[in-house]
Amino acid sequence: MNTVNTIIIKEIKTMTKRYNNANEAYEAVLDEILQQGIDFGDTKAIFNCGFYIDNPSDKAITNTERNWNKKYAAAEWAWYLSGDPRISKLGELYGSIPPIWKRMADKNGEVNSNYGYQWKRNKQLDNVVEILRNNTDTRQAAITIYDAKQIEPGDYIYDTPCTYAVQFSIINNKLCMSVYMRSNDIWYGFCNDQYQFASLQEMVADRLSIETGWYYHHAHNMHLYNNKL
Repeated sequence: MNTVNTIIIKEIKTMTKRYNNANEAYEAVLDEILQQGIDFGDTKAIFNCGFYIDNPSDKAITNTERNWNKKYAAAEWAWYLSGDPRISKLGELYGSIPPIWKRMADKNGEVNSNYGYQWKRNKQLDNVVEILRNNTDTRQAAITIYDAKQIEPGDYIYDTPCTYAVQFSIINNKLCMSVYMRSNDIWYGFCNDQYQFASLQEMVADRLSIETGWYYHHAHNMHLYNNKL
């Protein structure tokens, strides 16, 4: 390997952000937004924010200022598992419906952003498990959330899914996962999103009888709303 290639590889390794757990990632990215974010609409934002979480099962947000609600996150996960797009189902599981879901729901009280509804669409999750079971080297174990085929006038007017894809790979006999998002709010969204996706990773790994590996999280726009500055 020549010197130029060695330097490039070292630079790539240096640029790769890795965090031990979700709380460490949350605090680091929040600080980056506060220090380097630009004004973007009603937020302060950074772009193409990507990082690894090496222990995704350590998914509790313990930052005391954030005061993260694990009970709600668990209820949202149960809602995703149900595959029911109705926000009333979340209300049954949690005891109330957060205002943000009421704003996002359509006239039938349904949302596109129940990710469980999306990964059950066309049996995507079952297909991913089967693909991984049959070929551990596959590059085809992917789930699409943002479905362009669904876009009709008004379809996404209130609720455009923030996540557009999830992909899995088995590396060193561990299930690794990458999540790709068009937009992610570090304060509200990331804290619950990482919990749901880490839970998904655990569930798929369990179905494959292997351990979880790293979780890679990428957001084109990672932001903090100005009312949280």
